[in-house]
Amino acid sequence: MLVIENLTKMYGGKAAVNNLNLHIAPGEIYGFIGHNGAGKTTTLKSVAGILKFDSGNILIDGHSIIDDPIACKKVMAYIPDNPDLYDFMSGIKYLNFVADVYGVSAERRSQLIKQYGDALELTDSLAQNISEYSHGMKQKLAVIGALIHEPKLILMDEPFVGLDPVASHTLKKLMRELCDGGCAIFFSTHVLEVAEKLCDKVAIIKNGVLIRSGTMDEVRGDESLESVFLELQE
Repeated sequence: MLVIENLTKMYGGKAAVNNLNLHIAPGEIYGFIGHNGAGKTTTLKSVAGILKFDSGNILIDGHSIIDDPIACKKVMAYIPDNPDLYDFMSGIKYLNFVADVYGVSAERRSQLIKQYGDALELTDSLAQNISEYSHGMKQKLAVIGALIHEPKLILMDEPFVGLDPVASHTLKKLMRELCDGGCAIFFSTHVLEVAEKLCDKVAIIKNGVLIRSGTMDEVRGDESLESVFLELQE
């Protein structure tokens, strides 16, 4: 579903991401961990088509983000760590706007808005202006907006930041259900306990370089993910 080939992104003379290779298959929840400035957000924005990169290629569902960005964006969704939404809109107007962009039918969008709105306890607040939302509510709205066109690939940058424990639990459950249905999820997180319990595979990046990746058992061995991560950061 997602193939990252020799991805390199430079800022000045420094490589923020250096020759990164990853393959994420349908049905996988793939965690991406590393310290601040390691290259996680740069990688996710490159995959999303927001950042141009210096070399390499990114394939999404067989399409190149360089050669056919529209085809890639039709089948993916990106949730940034700090959702920048249209504050002048109400929640429901925002969701209908997103659904219009992706050509989601009125019947299907209504079903999904209710399904995800109820699951994340946001349905009763959808008539409010987004300017009145808390950070957590904006995060929930961004999640619903990302899921409304039923993407095959979902990119998430620190998706649990700002969510209360109930919403975090619901989001983790939704992520598992979506991937069990064939979706692929690639997300960054600082919460190693979440990655350890939720992810099928994990990649650790340091100073733009991939230093370990694979299944959870392959990466951590007999240790905890936290122990392995701290050892590799030394």
